Amino acid sequence: MYLVGLTGGISSGKSTVSSMLRELGCPIIDADVVARKVVEPDTPAYSRIVYHFGSEILLENGEIDRQKLGQIVFANEVKRRLLNSITHPEIHKAMLKEILLCFLKGYRYVVLDVPLLFETRRLTKFLTHTVVVYCDPATQLQRLMQRDGLTQEQAEQRVAAQMPLNEKRGLASHVVENSGSREDTHRQVLRLHTKLEDSMDFLLVRVIAIAATTGLGGILLYAAKILLS
Repeated sequence: MYLVGLTGGISSGKSTVSSMLRELGCPIIDADVVARKVVEPDTPAYSRIVYHFGSEILLENGEIDRQKLGQIVFANEVKRRLLNSITHPEIHKAMLKEILLCFLKGYRYVVLDVPLLFETRRLTKFLTHTVVVYCDPATQLQRLMQRDGLTQEQAEQRVAAQMPLNEKRGLASHVVENSGSREDTHRQVLRLHTKLEDSMDFLLVRVIAIAATTGLGGILLYAAKILLS
């Protein structure tokens, strides 16, 4: 099994593409879903967040008010880095567990839906393919304002807190252009899905994994590096 990283920018349409891939039968591990689980009450990340940001970021039921916390960290880079240092290690551990489960089920590949894939770079070295969902800046800003009810200044602040989409596009092995219609995006996703399904990368990964358990992993890893160089 090999790993495919899916990312984009806020309101670029990454969730739309992720849903399309899921409908096609692709296993998706959504970092946002995992992120909500690792900050639930009584988890280590929850305790550290409350310690550093105070009880004022909590809802009446004790859960973290994600909107209030978001307002704090998007306006303060130091606090944003602090939050990321708390949550990212926990998110990555939880995602690893799900990846191993997909491997045991025999999937050819699994898609990791990660908003900050290129910002953190912790996962990129493990990925065979990376996919960026792109849309033009004006469309991105308008979608964000409509979706979250933000002013233009608030929306621009949130977009500026992330790596520019143009920069992400240059780092990706595949780009889905999502500035147009949903139908056009769906056609691109179908083409991407076909490429991933036809790829033989999973065979190399699986052979190496099997060989490692029989003591031949080192030899095959060396051979693989020569073949792929």
